[in-house]
Amino acid sequence: MNALAAVGRGISFGAGRAALRRRRRLRAGLLQLVFIAVGLGLGLLVPEFTQGPVLPSRQVSEMLLATGFGVLGAATVIFSVLFLVVQWAATTFTPRLTLFRDAPIVWRTFAFAVGMTVFCATAALTIADRDEASVVLPISAGVLLLLLLTLLRNLLLQAVAAIQLAPVLGSISERGRHNLDVLYASGPGDPGNPGAPGARFGPGGPRSTVSWPEPGAVLQRVDVGLLAGAARAANAIVVLRVTPGTTLQYGTTVAEVYDGELPASAVLRGLETGAERVFDQDPGLAFRLLADIALRALSPAVNDPATAVQALDAMEDLLRRPVPAKARPREVADRAGTLRVVVPLPGWEDFLRTALDDVVPAARNSPMVLIRLRTLLEDLRGTGHGRADAPLARRLAWVDEELGARFSRLRDALAEERELQEEHPDSG
Repeated sequence: MNALAAVGRGISFGAGRAALRRRRRLRAGLLQLVFIAVGLGLGLLVPEFTQGPVLPSRQVSEMLLATGFGVLGAATVIFSVLFLVVQWAATTFTPRLTLFRDAPIVWRTFAFAVGMTVFCATAALTIADRDEASVVLPISAGVLLLLLLTLLRNLLLQAVAAIQLAPVLGSISERGRHNLDVLYASGPGDPGNPGAPGARFGPGGPRSTVSWPEPGAVLQRVDVGLLAGAARAANAIVVLRVTPGTTLQYGTTVAEVYDGELPASAVLRGLETGAERVFDQDPGLAFRLLADIALRALSPAVNDPATAVQALDAMEDLLRRPVPAKARPREVADRAGTLRVVVPLPGWEDFLRTALDDVVPAARNSPMVLIRLRTLLEDLRGTGHGRADAPLARRLAWVDEELGARFSRLRDALAEERELQEEHPDSG
């Protein structure tokens, strides 16, 4: 039970991070209003500062109005860059790639530009009926303008990185590694029977089943803290049947409730859905994006096998993470150590399937990619993924079959090279 409580605390910590990210996104939606209010307040307060040198208010007012309305051009730049980068990423990489669109710097820069415009306009109107204004006012506008230019510079640098292959692959891999480390931090454990996590919670089966009552949507996050609290109040156990990243169709069974009586609305409140997958609790999204990039590069219209090889490099880095071949469901306990929520997790074999099973047939006409696939599968053998040797062997045979069917001489050359390496392992 202590181990169960420790697992629960680990999940609660991960859930806390996810909740914090959700609050940040909510704050980002209100950020424009906050900056408008701050700009309005500063525009009323700063002109009241009368210490130090003064300037003719008419000239200061004209300068403030010119600066404020000129800053509105920054909003045009922001949205132009956003539109171009999103379109480029969707066309070149995958339409599921939303890293730049969701980057905080985009909306913070826009909010700062709007707030600065409000500040300049408010301050100009405040001193309109005065003869003099403190030099602090134009200096403040100049400092704000320098801050805005700094934000725009960082925004443009991030936009440039968002249309280059290596930074994009690096960002996807970084988020993928983080998710794997957080969700599987408690260790591989015993895979047991991951397909039937609720079988041991009650001999009579679940007290109730919760189905999805809305149109199709993607499960983005699970608020395990909210679910655990509701289950504790009802003395129940909630066993989820879907993982983040799953598309919920009308009538899909999303959870089963054991022991206590818990209304379906209480369970559904703990599920956050949307139109697309997000990284927060979805460890498979990174593999999906990398596979999409490789498939796009291998399409006849693009025919860029070197890009596919780079995507496979990033895939191998993620596939080497210590994830169990078939992960057992994650069990979340309350503070008393009582099991309350069970969340299914994908296993390493699921990631392997997402990463490679579409890429292998797409690479049948590219010897470069087939060789990289073969090297990847050979390198993954013996990396501590338990029962994964059989799936690796099947895919390795598949790649060898594709090589033999189209590039038999190349396959023979690779076989000879492997034989030489086995006979002389210490040779260069």
